[in-house]
Amino acid sequence: MERKTYRILDANFNRAREALRTMEEFCRFVLDDADLSARAKQIRHHLCDQIKNLDAELLLAARDSESDVGRTLVIPQPQQRQTLTDCFLAAAKRASEALRVLAEVSRLVCPAIAGPLEQERFEIYTLEKEVFCRLPAVRFRQVQLYVLIPAGENIPDSRTLELAKLCLEGGADALQLRAKEISDIRFFRLAEQFAALCKTYNRLSIINDRADIAAAAGADGVHLGQEDLPIEKARILFSKPPLLGLTAHSESELRRAAAAGADYVSIGPCFPSPTKPNLPAAGLDYVRKALDILQNTQTAHAAIGGITLENAPLLLNAGIRTLALSSAVCSSPDPLQTCRKFKEIFPPKPAETCYLDKTDT
Repeated sequence: MERKTYRILDANFNRAREALRTMEEFCRFVLDDADLSARAKQIRHHLCDQIKNLDAELLLAARDSESDVGRTLVIPQPQQRQTLTDCFLAAAKRASEALRVLAEVSRLVCPAIAGPLEQERFEIYTLEKEVFCRLPAVRFRQVQLYVLIPAGENIPDSRTLELAKLCLEGGADALQLRAKEISDIRFFRLAEQFAALCKTYNRLSIINDRADIAAAAGADGVHLGQEDLPIEKARILFSKPPLLGLTAHSESELRRAAAAGADYVSIGPCFPSPTKPNLPAAGLDYVRKALDILQNTQTAHAAIGGITLENAPLLLNAGIRTLALSSAVCSSPDPLQTCRKFKEIFPPKPAETCYLDKTDT
């Protein structure tokens, strides 16, 4: 019986260690997050330290890979991994399951390590949740074209939704609904339709200013100004991890936004903007400085303000990866074709995507 016990321990130790390595690599290479990567590594090392309390010779001697009946088991419809995120979530489940077995079975031969192994299982649960909360930000890093769609008292909702649809068909990766001077109930109903439309195209839906309406309407996130609800308060309104953006017109605002945990910041106005005529253009020097400030943070960016097909290459050459557009698209006689023209100036996206499909979040 002791041999069978050690065989179970050996198999689940290997299973947990391999799964933790997968989690660590995701945090390191996909999230580019040193802290989360270090925590996954620490859990893995702590697991190895606990297993050292067992007899290593007995563990290895109990291993019988050649005659393991599990080798020949065939699952009729095995789960398909579509993204790197799928791989991470599967690894997290595998690690926690293996830790549960280790904690239970180790009590038979080394009760002292059962408690620490049980605690590790809860650390995996916490790490899995924290990574899941980071996924909206990871998804935003894939965004190239981000279009701000206007809504207002004198704009029929049908026109707003038609414009949104044209932009989505033209290749916009994310849309923001900017509603001014309309009632809350109208704003909410429009936001619901807007979010549903974006979901149909598997694109991000963001609501300007109103975290409450964004959360209630099922949007992916909210974009907040300097005078809006604090980001930590906005976050708790959502039933799932939201995408939270902030406006930053200066270096000090930019640093505060990153410190507050914004998933992305809008940098600008880069050029004189018809949408914000009272704001002076920040210029390319500010854009370059902003990218330097954000380089060692987890906060993504979107350049905004006065961007046209003619000046957009200047921003891309400076290192900008996301362009946020309003009048350049929405005032165009052909928004769909304008979106396509903007998309053409971006470098091609990698074939691999590393975020959850929206239907899974």
